[in-house]
Amino acid sequence: DSVTLSCEVDKTSTGWRFSWYRTVPYRAGLPSLSDKSYSLQPLSDNVTSEDSYTLIPAGPTPTGGYVCRAGRGDPVYYTLYSEPQFLWSGDLQPSVSLRISPNTTQHFRSMSLSLSCELKGNSTGWRLMRYTERGVESGCVSNWGSITGSTCIIRSTYTGDSGVYWCESGSGENINAVNITVEAGDVILESPADFYKDGILIKYETTGEMTIPAVSKSDERFYKCKYPDKGESPESWMTGRGEKTILITSYLFIICVIVILVLMLTYVWICTPIENMISQLNYQKI
Repeated sequence: DSVTLSCEVDKTSTGWRFSWYRTVPYRAGLPSLSDKSYSLQPLSDNVTSEDSYTLIPAGPTPTGGYVCRAGRGDPVYYTLYSEPQFLWSGDLQPSVSLRISPNTTQHFRSMSLSLSCELKGNSTGWRLMRYTERGVESGCVSNWGSITGSTCIIRSTYTGDSGVYWCESGSGENINAVNITVEAGDVILESPADFYKDGILIKYETTGEMTIPAVSKSDERFYKCKYPDKGESPESWMTGRGEKTILITSYLFIICVIVILVLMLTYVWICTPIENMISQLNYQKI
């Protein structure tokens, strides 16, 4: 799919021409920003009179940061470069996949994180890339990670490791970008999940957990959950407690006790006058 980039200058001014760039690891001879660790590679036909630029890639949209700036006049007066806007996408059947361990996109500080580009078929020459607050960084360099075999290991994560990680080929093809967040606090927002009962969606929970407050026999069904990015779990049968049966039995016991008491009181009420009459007759005979 095509992607359109937009560059905005003061809306009241006119006559601007716009230049478009993609961020790449530092390369001599390319424009670069003094406070950044990356260079700016001009896009093809990168100077336009329009304030928008459309990317129409042959494959997945190239992963990376995109920058623009504007200029006008003679001699040309240039604005500052814009802040990079990161763009990433994935292939439905990529030849390379980015593997993360632990297998989650959210991590605590001071934890170990392993990343590797796993090849499929005859794919070769892929390297790990990342885009963080420090800019674009290639490979697994010593200032943020270390290589063990084909795996990049960040031994103690911190918030500055938050960013987009992806695999890149020697020809510049990008694939399988993953947005990784390192949290400073003690709590991580869990992945949301859909919950199903007998194959029917019954609830969506942002925490990934669902609670049934009072389980009964009617809750006896097959349950499963489904994560948007991890697939679905096998179905599990849940057995409910027979609370309703216990409740009905209690009611029957109370009713039986009441009936017996009523019968006993009725018997006493009816039989007492009869006994008095018999006593009086016996007294008269005497």
